Amino acid sequence: MCVAPSSDPVLDRQVLPLLADRLRLALSSVAPEVLAGLEEIRVRLGRPLHLVTTTGEVFLPDAVVAATDFRATLELITGSSLYALEEELRNGYITLPGGHRVGLAGRAVLEDGHVRTLKHLSGLNIRVSREFRGAAAGVLEAVWPHDLERPHSALIVSAPRGGKTTVLRDLARLLSAGGPERPGLKVTIVDERSEIAGCFEGLPQKDVGPRTDVLDACPKAAGMMMALRALGPEVLVADEVGRPEDAVAIREAVNAGVTVVSSVHGGSLEEIGRRPAIREIIESGAFGRYIFLARRPAPGTVVTVLDQVGQPLDEASQPRGAVARPAGGAP
Repeated sequence: MCVAPSSDPVLDRQVLPLLADRLRLALSSVAPEVLAGLEEIRVRLGRPLHLVTTTGEVFLPDAVVAATDFRATLELITGSSLYALEEELRNGYITLPGGHRVGLAGRAVLEDGHVRTLKHLSGLNIRVSREFRGAAAGVLEAVWPHDLERPHSALIVSAPRGGKTTVLRDLARLLSAGGPERPGLKVTIVDERSEIAGCFEGLPQKDVGPRTDVLDACPKAAGMMMALRALGPEVLVADEVGRPEDAVAIREAVNAGVTVVSSVHGGSLEEIGRRPAIREIIESGAFGRYIFLARRPAPGTVVTVLDQVGQPLDEASQPRGAVARPAGGAP
């Protein structure tokens, strides 16, 4: 079926081809300015196609997802090999080329009290990943002031879909690329969910900088230790820390003189400090900066920056103009 292009290359080349023909045709009726801010496409069996955008939600009542639509979409996403994706089914999501991620809803099959797989799938959440060069320009000033020889370790904090991954990715690029006022640094990204660099067959699909190595689909703690032993990073980047083993690896890296930049869900230092592993990291003083983001007026908006002991930076040191354009999905 021929469907008019959306004028958005990310959607046209990487996302729309994942949808069954009838659903793709329904999306072609949506205004281009709405599609430009598309973050999620929720495909629920027997219910209208549901779009989540940077400005709100849109339901398409004429596009109720039939069993044939759902099955065709699932086959396109999985290459007709759903049950070959054992690890993905256990984790509840599939990562696609370009860093897009598909969350799965269905019936859990348990084994010894743990999820072994999912069956009778009934919902798909296609999260659109886009990169925005310059999204972390203001954050860079807070993380690496001109009077420091190397950047602070930093924890980027926001609620889900607040732009953490978009800012983290661009900060990795900026630190790696360097510029007239700062040297480029050797960066290693431990990309456990393949969302930061969006690797396909080991090759990053996102621009993460010329001095960057990526450990794709690698558990964060193990990857950080592997990088310290073998890759010689000056900066380690990892998304969504929070396990006890993450805390140990972060302290090891910082004690070895490596800058660590990571992210976590939360709304305040007090809130994230209720998680034992994060509290341990905070109390160790490993992070020199805590950067809080919000979704408004756009995902990636910097709300405030705290120093190592949780105090706001003075106004002159706060980032200026540090607002990412719509982050397009990957939070």
